[in-house]
Amino acid sequence: MADQTIKSVNPANDTVIEEFTPHTPAQVATAIRDADECFSDWRKTSFEYRAGLMLKAADILEANADRYAADMTTEMGKPLGQARAEVNKCAWVCRHYAEQASNYLADEPIESSGTKAYVHHLPLGVILAVMPWNFPFWQVFRFAAPILMAGNTGLLKHASNVFRSALNIEEVFVEAGFPRGAFQTLLIGSKHVESVIKDDRVKGVSLTGSGSAGGAVAATAGKAIKPSLLELGGSDAFIVMPSADLEKALDTAVKARTQNNGQSCIAAKRFFVHADVYDAFKSGFEARFKNLKVGDPTEDGTHIGPLATASIRDELVEQVEKSVKAGATVFHAGNTLPDTGNWFDPCIVIGAPEGSPSADEEMFGPVANLWKVNDLDEAIGRANHSIFGLGSVIFTQDKVEMDQAVSELEAGATFVNAMVSSDPRMPFGGIKQSGYGRELAADGVKAFVNRKTVFIA
Repeated sequence: MADQTIKSVNPANDTVIEEFTPHTPAQVATAIRDADECFSDWRKTSFEYRAGLMLKAADILEANADRYAADMTTEMGKPLGQARAEVNKCAWVCRHYAEQASNYLADEPIESSGTKAYVHHLPLGVILAVMPWNFPFWQVFRFAAPILMAGNTGLLKHASNVFRSALNIEEVFVEAGFPRGAFQTLLIGSKHVESVIKDDRVKGVSLTGSGSAGGAVAATAGKAIKPSLLELGGSDAFIVMPSADLEKALDTAVKARTQNNGQSCIAAKRFFVHADVYDAFKSGFEARFKNLKVGDPTEDGTHIGPLATASIRDELVEQVEKSVKAGATVFHAGNTLPDTGNWFDPCIVIGAPEGSPSADEEMFGPVANLWKVNDLDEAIGRANHSIFGLGSVIFTQDKVEMDQAVSELEAGATFVNAMVSSDPRMPFGGIKQSGYGRELAADGVKAFVNRKTVFIA
């Protein structure tokens, strides 16, 4: 028996936007069958053929960017301009893999005792994506473009509060002319994911989401001896040293913390500022936070929309309160918030002790956590004192400090004098409890292929 209807609620005003009927087990079984049957032919198509369809998908994304962005904003609350930029970034990743997949997956010659030896790349089959609500399009397309170009087929289990976006994504691939079964959306709840992973026809799973979800998916995939790729939470460090361009560091810091309403795994969340520039940074940081406008995400000039759900907002409030009780102080932006919706006034939590949520937990919303440090060793030590290891930032003009940060920060990426961002041309992923494996660039398209060794005597 199917689950009850799932309601999509606008986080800005608590109104029901749309209701969805979850797929039945029979519908899910049909989708898996279609994906598997499609794979048998799709895997034999040329890179040129796949690229042609992927370029059409990019065109469709751009042509419908306003509609897709509006649906995204209504479902999860991000400012409309950021939603539109997200759709256009998805067109970029489609074009990137259309142009580069054949190069990334070209045979790799190997020296051997035979007359010829090389690595040959072959697709695996049906790959499941379990994706989150915070970047409803980007998270999916950075999965879909490489796996389809590699010759795999895809199934999407999206977060239940962005089912309209999930269906819009399926629409893109259908309208682009991808064959039936190449990419399908499953309207199912989390409790049904395990059975999909266990299906023999499903050959791998990619998850972006929480640590608990990642652990559950990895355990199921591991028991079935199937590859998994996890991109999980983060509590990225942002280090500012005395030689930094302070104005650039401040502007970047605010954007890195508040983009997407602060609901980003790679958002800068913990700021470690050298004592020599701490007072100036703190003053500039507070002034910029005071200028952040919280309001209707569809209006120009809005910096922060509502948080995606009431539970996320409530958890964030509780984390700030616990950090204050532990000894931190708080600077609030000072916005008057609407009575209905999942609103949160951006704030800076200052000097929270170890053991408090500010120091130890991921805070998924517009809360910056600020500390004064005496030198780079202390900054790196405190940055690494985290269960997470996704991204990291250092602002400095000192080459020695840059090299030390690159060598010693425990993270999947270190950005120097810039905020952490994902780019189709660069591998993306984390270490520790931020996950394993890499998306994007060559790594992303090789994540779900058989790197077959070929030896000819």
